[in-house]
Amino acid sequence: MLKFTSIFKENPSKTNAKKRLENFNEIYAGYAKEKAKEQSSRCSQCGVPFCQVHCPLHNNIPDWLQLAAEERFQEAYELSTSTNNMPEVCGRICPQDRLCEGNCVIEQSGHGTVTIGSIEKFITDNAWENGWIKKINVEKELKQSIGIIGSGPAGLTAAEELRKKGLQITIYDRYDRAGGLLIYGIPNFKLEKEIIKKRINRLIESGINFELNCDVGKDKTFDEIRSQHDAVLIATGVYKSRYINLNNKNFSNVVPALDYLTISNKLCLNDKIENSLTKAIDVKNKNIVVIGGGDTAMDCVRTAIRQKPKSVKCLYRRDKINMPGSQREVENAIEEGVDFNWLTLPIEYIGNQTVQKIKTAKMQLGSPDDTGRRRPELKQGSEEIIDADLVIEALGFEPENLPLLFNQKNLNLTEWGTVKVNHNNLMTSLKGVFAAGDIVRGASLVVWGIKDGRDVAKYINKYLYEGSNGIKKNEI
Repeated sequence: MLKFTSIFKENPSKTNAKKRLENFNEIYAGYAKEKAKEQSSRCSQCGVPFCQVHCPLHNNIPDWLQLAAEERFQEAYELSTSTNNMPEVCGRICPQDRLCEGNCVIEQSGHGTVTIGSIEKFITDNAWENGWIKKINVEKELKQSIGIIGSGPAGLTAAEELRKKGLQITIYDRYDRAGGLLIYGIPNFKLEKEIIKKRINRLIESGINFELNCDVGKDKTFDEIRSQHDAVLIATGVYKSRYINLNNKNFSNVVPALDYLTISNKLCLNDKIENSLTKAIDVKNKNIVVIGGGDTAMDCVRTAIRQKPKSVKCLYRRDKINMPGSQREVENAIEEGVDFNWLTLPIEYIGNQTVQKIKTAKMQLGSPDDTGRRRPELKQGSEEIIDADLVIEALGFEPENLPLLFNQKNLNLTEWGTVKVNHNNLMTSLKGVFAAGDIVRGASLVVWGIKDGRDVAKYINKYLYEGSNGIKKNEI
């Protein structure tokens, strides 16, 4: 260990930009064993591991780096998975530059961060290859059951943790595949779907039941689910797209980011898609404009640039430094040929039935707002007109109206429309009904969904064991 002064930072190789536009494969190669050992040995084993502090899961990063440096890869995996239910996912899609790696001590000293994410990915991929990842070992089957609505990161994580206790688990999801945004929201070049399929199959082999194509509130009532289980977890995520407030919202070629990504991902999965839907997102030989500056916007521009467009522009009202998305993803998009229009605000869609052009205006950054980010201010007389054949709005997500959807008027919401919970136990206003993930905290990172899933599993287990729902401890 402590070799950061003699061994330089070295990321896994990355497919060159021209080549990676030919397909949707992951762009980063994995480490070979010796390289994983070498890069792990750069960890300084600092007294206060800021990487761990700034990880939402508080992963034992220095410890599993040391184990990897010593070629004790199985032990490294076991330690990694003790705090993280999907380390191979986090290794691929976490914004390490904003979390663990961005707070690495040797990064601050100018030696280049330890490549934590890539090593985490190697450790878990290696575990899969060697058959170290087994189905959940349930020592004693319990009769109590949990119904989980939503199969995204929070729902899947909670299901796994509760199944370890021997509880009976059923996950309900409106889509035809489990995984939520991991399947339909994140493109293959960041996260190949086989990775998620292996996790889902492991849960099925472990006795977790999935009811797919089940839209709660339509195909099955919330009351039905509640009556069938001793506790219910709402982990639906947030799927309602925000819209930009321009002159007309009914243009046929203005589409929400998630609709665009979902259809694109389904095409990558070789699903049969209605012609009208594929036509709606057809980008070939067209001028594509994506509005937004977060990770979803980066997913959209990088997906579009692979679909043989004439051009792909990204409009963002602040500058590059103030973009909320991962800087690594921004750089990848620039390499791939995306044209970023910083400090640019769309002010009017121009066209009849379809948008043909967009009127934009330039912005300048003024004084900071309540979050500390400088406010964008309009530059008078800076209007420009740009061509647009397809507009993708990537402006974030809002929660659906669950009390209406579930016919539960007593399900309390916050002022932002998220489900209101008691943060001491993550229970909602309905007894025995819990909520976790984005539906509570708002649109966030996968790693936070995993954290919330682990937390809520503890609270649900405690709720059952302590008998607050009428179940006595000796009945568990």
